[in-house]
Amino acid sequence: MSRRVKEFVDVVDHLSIDDLIHKLSEIRDNLPNDSDAELRLRGDEVFGRRITISYLREQTAEEAEVEKRYADATREAKERELARLQAELGVVCYAAPGKRGKLRIVA
Repeated sequence: MSRRVKEFVDVVDHLSIDDLIHKLSEIRDNLPNDSDAELRLRGDEVFGRRITISYLREQTAEEAEVEKRYADATREAKERELARLQAELGVVCYAAPGKRGKLRIVA
């Protein structure tokens, strides 16, 4: 199962209208199929405005490998921390035995 990654493309606002149309057409032509692209105007008068295009693409094999490596390292770190806390507190987490009933409120 492959994940989809959100990619961003910024277009500077100091283009002529013809250059802007050409740039947007070029970006549209290079988008992958089923990308769910969005165009937004971001920024303000102080820092300037920019056009941002976001779209979804398939995750590359290299990105998946890096993510898997970090996910494994994070999982192992959490397991070590849980074991340390359980040893420190002398508590072992497990499912409570017996049947759980519904809570009844009697007024």
